[in-house]
Amino acid sequence: MAPRAPSARSIKARAHTISARLADEYPGSARELCALQFETPFQLLAATILSAQSTDVRVNMVTPELFAAYPDPESLSGADPEAVEEIVRSTGFFRAKTKSLIGMSGAVVERFGGQVPHEMEDLVTLPGVGRKTANVLRSVAFGLPGLPVDTHVTRLTRRLGLTKETDPVKIELEVSAMVAPEELGALSLRLILHGRAVCVARRPRCPDCLLNDLCPSADLGGAAPATKVPGKK
Repeated sequence: MAPRAPSARSIKARAHTISARLADEYPGSARELCALQFETPFQLLAATILSAQSTDVRVNMVTPELFAAYPDPESLSGADPEAVEEIVRSTGFFRAKTKSLIGMSGAVVERFGGQVPHEMEDLVTLPGVGRKTANVLRSVAFGLPGLPVDTHVTRLTRRLGLTKETDPVKIELEVSAMVAPEELGALSLRLILHGRAVCVARRPRCPDCLLNDLCPSADLGGAAPATKVPGKK
């Protein structure tokens, strides 16, 4: 007889235990766990846009100069693109990022009175802002529910058997239904920290993992259990 698939209730219980253990290992609020340096929601939004295909360390090296020159949406919306490009060049894809930064700032000024909005449906209308970035803003800057899903969160939630999805939005919605809303942002950051330190992509350190006894992938070298293809036996 084939093993029974875990119930939704058991998966939710596993998610609760995982969240609690990671909170003990990586304590702090979403704001405290966030490695990007910022003072205002606008600054975090700009830093998050710059963080695409870059490192938090590199972004934090660039943003002091950027924010000294353009401390608010009004100033950045009217910036000379070449001047901004020169500042953010080292983060990579600097032309596209400059276009997003200036476009985002202009939209915040024109449509939101210079204040970065906090609702998902408003944030995703800003240039350069998708659901992941919007969830970073919501959870870190505003203390609202939001689960940013990056490659680390995707990898760990699949390995831990919390989801079989590969689409970030579907993962966000599925995992968000299992965890207390106020824990979502911090959980995302804890998964990222754990993914960098222990549950790495190629050679996860399963014997050293505090989630080893909960993880259905631990005996598979960190590979997520195969998903059955519909129509095949």
